[in-house]
Amino acid sequence: MATEVIARRPAHARAGAAPGSRRKDRGRVLRLYVPLVLYLVFTLIPFYWMIVFALRPTGSTAPVPWPITFEHFDTVWNDIGYAVFFKNSVIVGVLSLFFTTVVALMGGYALARFRFRGRTFFMIALLCTQFIPGAMMLIPLFTIFRGLGLINSLWSLVVADTVFNLPLSIILMSGFITAVPFQVEEAALVDGCTRTRAFFAVVLPQLRPGLIAVGSFAFIHTWNNFLFALMFISRQDNFTIPVGLSYTIGEYSADFGALAAGGVVAAIPVVCVFAVIQRYLVSGISAGAVKG
Repeated sequence: MATEVIARRPAHARAGAAPGSRRKDRGRVLRLYVPLVLYLVFTLIPFYWMIVFALRPTGSTAPVPWPITFEHFDTVWNDIGYAVFFKNSVIVGVLSLFFTTVVALMGGYALARFRFRGRTFFMIALLCTQFIPGAMMLIPLFTIFRGLGLINSLWSLVVADTVFNLPLSIILMSGFITAVPFQVEEAALVDGCTRTRAFFAVVLPQLRPGLIAVGSFAFIHTWNNFLFALMFISRQDNFTIPVGLSYTIGEYSADFGALAAGGVVAAIPVVCVFAVIQRYLVSGISAGAVKG
């Protein structure tokens, strides 16, 4: 019936609506895409120049990297020891991701499923820790790690990064678990499952987007952390990527080609991680926004 009514409208009425509709669509496109394009250009220009500096020969000032050379990558990887820095960053990032995700899963489950005295205060305390700069904790952490014999050890970075990743990760994981209906878990308990078995069989499979979101945030924060690695590590064979790259800048000069090549290599894992997990990341953040 609606189709017949539209078809019976006068031709001049249908024709008159088309130009206005086109102008409306054109205005919407301008308002939506022009800011996005400008923001994209503003964001990509630094990456473009980083690639230009990494690929063009030393001494060249051309805005386009031609002829292309990989001498800066060879310098960074072999002469500066970037391969060791890369391996150390991977070790610290993966271990921090693992411990952050496991502890956040347990803490988030407790906050989401149990009601206990001090729960609200604990969550407020977790939120308040996000306002404490990491620089304020350097001296206490250094004293603790020196007493434990962890200075110049990668474990000092794993512990420090995990501790600083946990507050936000626990809050997010609590939201993810709250989004999973308790009735599903309750049905498993009625069928004879223990709480632990019900969690692993019913709840955990539904938390994949949340686990990926929390793990990716923990990994990227650890991967980019410069302050802890600079203060707790002084041996070059334990440097991570941010500290290793800083040594390409001297007192009176800087090897911009090597610095850019190192930046390109450092960005590749992060870009690959986001390319793989971006569809899980969006759904995970949305689930974590549910109020507990």
